[in-house]
Amino acid sequence: MKITDIQIHLCQHTTEFTENQWRSGQKSNLEFLVVRMQTDEGIEGQSFGFAGKGVKAAGHAAASCYKSWMIGKNPLYREALWQETRVQDRWWNHPPIYSYGPFDICLWDIASKKADMPLYQFLGAYRDKVPTYASSLVLATPDDYAQEALTCKNRGLHAYKLHPPGEYSFDLEAYKACREAVGNDFILMADPVAAYTYHQALRMGRELEKLNYYWLEEPFYDTNLYHLKKLTDKLDIPVVGTEVLAGNHYSIAQYIEQRAVDMVRCDVSWKGGITPVMKTAQLAEAFNMQCELHTTIYHPLELVNLHCAGAMKNCEFFELLWPMDSFNFGLKEDIHIDEEGYAHLPQKSGLGSEFDWDFIDNATIEVL
Repeated sequence: MKITDIQIHLCQHTTEFTENQWRSGQKSNLEFLVVRMQTDEGIEGQSFGFAGKGVKAAGHAAASCYKSWMIGKNPLYREALWQETRVQDRWWNHPPIYSYGPFDICLWDIASKKADMPLYQFLGAYRDKVPTYASSLVLATPDDYAQEALTCKNRGLHAYKLHPPGEYSFDLEAYKACREAVGNDFILMADPVAAYTYHQALRMGRELEKLNYYWLEEPFYDTNLYHLKKLTDKLDIPVVGTEVLAGNHYSIAQYIEQRAVDMVRCDVSWKGGITPVMKTAQLAEAFNMQCELHTTIYHPLELVNLHCAGAMKNCEFFELLWPMDSFNFGLKEDIHIDEEGYAHLPQKSGLGSEFDWDFIDNATIEVL
């Protein structure tokens, strides 16, 4: 089998987010890539790709680094292509950490379609449904978080995670308001997105322990190995990190070895696809450690995360941003989440859900 062509769609989707839903305080459209990888056997791999707020830069970086180089290669040689990508990255390519992800996903989509198996079963299935939790945007008041947490609990979801604005007193008030709203039997997590100093994180961690929070995620930058290790040693609440750590499982290995975090984070978007996610999960499992998958924002990518979670024992949850409808586009069939909050794996081959090409074509501003 040979890759015969790759198309990269540069897409923009207009949103109606209010200004307080992004920490930057700016309104923003959602920008993303869609990659189509065609083969000489008529099997096509498809994937969304992250693009931040610069879809043109992301798309041209992906095209210049990977498109011409991958055409003519055998898509079933995923490991060889992954290793060659590392070499090319070192030799001056240096693309953003999310650039290779959609290409790797396309390779897995092709292989599982050729095998006529759902992707998670092709990976090696562990389960057919995964507990789902909601992950907030940045909200205006502590009461907004509390009301949203209660809504998610009533929806049947298994947990709710706050992304507060990163101001210590506001954040603490929001954490308390959520616990009061949902009671002590519902799982809550805290993710201030690298907002705290070490001493603020230590104080907040102790407050969260009193509030029975499930974990404290990325209290400061993932690259702050020294303070992460120090914080993890002092707190009882699990400290979670590594979602934006460059270097994939190679870097995460050092954090595991030094016990810098209690759980590691990974996803198919920011870490370079399915290949590094499964490597990271297996690395963590060897140390009896959880590898919790991080939201990929867009539901066509969340679907890929779900397939990985279906093939992992050491991932407890499936994370989706809330409100879910704001990011639920690009698929003809929604990810099925039942009344008890479980996301069900599709049973068709490959990703198991067709892309909505009417939506994608309408959002496309350029094709490379």
